[in-house]
Amino acid sequence: MDLGLRDRVYLVTGGSRGLGFAAARALVADGARVLLSSPHESTAAAAAARLTQDAPPGAAEWVVADNGDPDVPGQLIAAARDRFGRLDGALISVGGSPGGTVAGTEDDVWRKAFESVFLGAVRLARVLATDLAADLAGERPDTAAAAALTGTGGSVAFVLAASVRTPLPGLAVSNGLFPGLAGVVKTLADEHGPAGIRINGLMPVRIATDRVRQLDALVGDPDEVRARLSKSIPLRRYGEPAEFGRTAAFVLSPAASYITGAMIPIDGGAIRSF
Repeated sequence: MDLGLRDRVYLVTGGSRGLGFAAARALVADGARVLLSSPHESTAAAAAARLTQDAPPGAAEWVVADNGDPDVPGQLIAAARDRFGRLDGALISVGGSPGGTVAGTEDDVWRKAFESVFLGAVRLARVLATDLAADLAGERPDTAAAAALTGTGGSVAFVLAASVRTPLPGLAVSNGLFPGLAGVVKTLADEHGPAGIRINGLMPVRIATDRVRQLDALVGDPDEVRARLSKSIPLRRYGEPAEFGRTAAFVLSPAASYITGAMIPIDGGAIRSF
């Protein structure tokens, strides 16, 4: 199936590794171009180089950015338009949250997590969705009406977690912030749907990234932990990064033109709530 991604341009925050990189790889494989952002220059540059090994020259660019910086949304949008001449959407990785209980988590930890995990993602999505809508109405007025009718005008997806649906043991901050981000996704979808801009949330569970292996190692031998936890997943295994990447690419693409305001699990059936 043609996802309609050819020559479209997407920001991918946290795109130098893990789930962000997997999504960027799937986007590029289907003909899109990506701007990766990461707080670390070396990893961002290396990731872009890996993406372009089997892709046309210039398919992937990179920029150093921290989502917690209030100036970053404007900088990322300007960089994408400067390097590629257009922008069609973004995958926003909100980042991990520190472990702990509600009672044991100090105010400073909550405040720092709110700034980086919650507000940084909300700010970027808010600015980006507004910019995409203005672009359709102004620079590309001929496509604005069609985009509003078909949902192909732009797409933003948040990388969230299972804590959107159910509290996770030992992750009080995630349990507090991620359901709020899901509410923001639904609200942004309402606000920008009339302009043809789609906003969705992705809920990965136990995808076999380096970070998940590190988390497993905190509670025991990572291979034993993986084998034990796999038994609680209906498909009886962890997901592969490429499986997340393909789903993210579809949700961002024009092929998903009637999907907005959704929370989409990529979890092998692990999330038990509806």
